[in-house]
Amino acid sequence: MIVSWRLRRKSKKNKNPSQEINSDMEIMIPRHFCCPISLDLMKDPVTLSTGITYDRESIEKWIEDGNITCPVTNQVLESFDQIPNHSLRKMIQDWGVENRSYGFERIPTPRVPVKPYEVSEICRRVNVATQRGEQKKCQELVRKIKNWGKESERNKRCVVENGAGCVLSACFESFASVAMEKDEDLLGEILSVLVWMFPLGEEGQRRLGSIKSLNCLVWFLKRGDLSARQNAALVLKNLLALDQRHANALVKIEGVVEALVKLIKAPICPTATKASLMAIFYMTSSSSLNETMIPTFVEMGLVSLIIEILVDGDKSICEKALGVLDHICDCKEGREKAYENALIVAVLIKKILNVSDLASELSVSILWKLFKNYGERSEDGDDDAEGGVVVEALQVGAFQKLLVLLQVGCGYSTKEKLKELLKLLNLCRVKLDCFDSSADFKYVKRPY
Repeated sequence: MIVSWRLRRKSKKNKNPSQEINSDMEIMIPRHFCCPISLDLMKDPVTLSTGITYDRESIEKWIEDGNITCPVTNQVLESFDQIPNHSLRKMIQDWGVENRSYGFERIPTPRVPVKPYEVSEICRRVNVATQRGEQKKCQELVRKIKNWGKESERNKRCVVENGAGCVLSACFESFASVAMEKDEDLLGEILSVLVWMFPLGEEGQRRLGSIKSLNCLVWFLKRGDLSARQNAALVLKNLLALDQRHANALVKIEGVVEALVKLIKAPICPTATKASLMAIFYMTSSSSLNETMIPTFVEMGLVSLIIEILVDGDKSICEKALGVLDHICDCKEGREKAYENALIVAVLIKKILNVSDLASELSVSILWKLFKNYGERSEDGDDDAEGGVVVEALQVGAFQKLLVLLQVGCGYSTKEKLKELLKLLNLCRVKLDCFDSSADFKYVKRPY
């Protein structure tokens, strides 16, 4: 049987029309060059114990899915060893070269995947070099691990599963306790690898969550180059997601708030901005930290920055920004700053039903906190505050939006908040001339 490959590239102009290549012509690929699983041309053919050859990527996925048989023969595999079929790979490469005029390129010789024993050995060497304080040797070994990760996702999994995260965390902590400027290159290399090594294991978390390591991470947030600052933010975000205790320790480090807000105010890239928002989210999620952390972030102008992000941010960044704003509105200082922003109500109403279910729920939660506590401004002497945000919400169509969301469906907690919001709006709406009663129920389906 022969498998056909239809060329999809445009014909190249040629002085001699008779030599032009027809873009609709088909070229026949020998069947034994194709993987029995994917039916695509094999790039890295490997042979199993049953004697059948597959493309490495396809058979690895087959085995990782829990299968223990050979897909072609259905025999139970005596071992999962995959022996590279160099002869077949060379034939496929030669065939590609012979047919390069039809758009094929020579398939590059694949690198042999890293083995668990290789990872264990390099981890041992990193441990020894760390104990001896050999900075250059550690950097050389870390770069080797980094290069393994660049080659394939399989290599990354192998490195993580064999304890490299814990070893590199210990190395990071050890050199972070010395002059950081002196070992900046090594520490930066470790950070670039740690971003894809989570979770680190209990020992790795303890090492990376130590005061020495956290101080070093904050140092990179403030003084590192753009890549190092991004990696530091990503590592911090991943670390804080594992245990609230790391957030409790981080807030005690001087300059961390300024560094995280700066990454949002003067963004490096969307990845760094999202990582910073998530780090702030974890730092403000603890009730024990709210009273001290939220006012600090508010003083740094975080509320205004979040509103700016929400105006034209994508789905992912909007969800994270709304999560942070929801925490900020738990605090009186945070709500006060929110009341002062003329765009906040309109922006929150706009995000409902326009971004995602999570964004809608967070927007409702924030509005509920603002509406529920608007009376505190009157108690503080602001006579115009009472009803201010409610009136503004009505003017931008909040009643209609919230009714539609209630009909579409949401979680129990969000539904209860919606009911309270609608009651508050209903009390105020009869006093406004701008209200059109027929518009409120325009999008609500009839029950009959």
